[in-house]
Parts: sequence; C-alpha cells; structure tokens
Amino acid sequence: MKVAVLGASGHAGSEITRELAARGHTVVAIARKPEAIPTAPSVTPVAGDASDANALAERIKGVDAVISALHFDIPASTLLGALKQAGVPRLLVTGGAASLEVAPGVLLFDTPQFPAEWKPIAQGGIAFLNDLRQEHDIDWTFFSPAALIEEGPRTGAYRTGGDQLVVNANGDSKISFADYAVAMVDELEQHNHSRARFTAAY
Repeated sequence: MKVAVLGASGHAGSEITRELAARGHTVVAIARKPEAIPTAPSVTPVAGDASDANALAERIKGVDAVISALHFDIPASTLLGALKQAGVPRLLVTGGAASLEVAPGVLLFDTPQFPAEWKPIAQGGIAFLNDLRQEHDIDWTFFSPAALIEEGPRTGAYRTGGDQLVVNANGDSKISFADYAVAMVDELEQHNHSRARFTAAY
C-alpha cells in the first residue's frame, strides 16, 4: 500500500515508518523535522504541519491510508477533514492507554496509579477517541498501546484486546515501540478493527 505517516520522526512514528518500509509499503513520511525521519528507498520524507487541514490534504492525496502518530493537540476533526478532502478512506491512530478499562466501568485514567502529570495529554486522547466514535464516513482505527510503551527489541509477538487493558501474569502492561509498530502494520494489512479501538501488550 501507499501510506502516509504523520509524526514520522517521533518514537512511534519512526518505528511505524521502518516497519512499513520493511514490509514493502510505500511511505509518505510527514513531520515538522523531516531530517529526523528514518531513511529507506520506499520512504519519502515530507516537511509538514498537520494542524493545517488544507495543506495536509494536499500532502496525503493518493495514499491508501493515513497512520497518525501525532500528539492530541491536533483535534480529530482536523485530521478527518483532511482525509475527506483528499479522498483517503482509512485513518489509523496511535492512541493512548488512559481510556482502557482496568475493571468494568473503571478507566486506567481514573486509577490512583495514573500519573497526574500525564492527565492533560491523556484527556486529549480520550476526547479524540470519543470524536472518532461519532465518525461514520472515514474507516478509522484507534490503537491504544499498553500502559507502558518503551524502547526495546522487535520480537513480533504481542497479545491484543479491545477496550480492556492487557496485562501479563504479573499484572504488568507493556510493549516496545518496535512491537507496537508491528501490531499497527498488522492492523493496516489485516483490517481487523474497523471503526473500533484495540490494544496490544506482551
């Protein structure tokens, strides 16, 4: 496929870009600092600011899907508007874990263990997901990572879930950026979570 990656120079975005290129996809890699985007023959680095819907629409025309690895200071309406203007049918979003349930009706965001300094960013992710759930034209997927996403090896192994936090036998929820990227590109190719959220962890 031909895929646009937004935020392609960040931790998640760069790993997603590498994984796409390794699997033979063509990547339009968009970032404010294109010099920091991973290089590969099938990767075209593009300087761009996704906060301008009209400019973004021009940059993503002709792609099969957009994968956003942006922070949530750019609202869902901006990205959805750009995709509609460009005629792009699919949006996959690097989400947050805060909106995952740790018990019926109890979000990770609302637990005492959730760091207070993360709450402003997390609230943006929760609002973004709520906005996506009202969208019926674009085929969207919101991919929440494990509670802890960190640097680490690419193992290619992970477990998926829906709206509940995935934990291991010790109660830990974690995944590497590299394996998060594996799961994201698997979703792009397999299309298992249309207009839905899912999560993945070890």
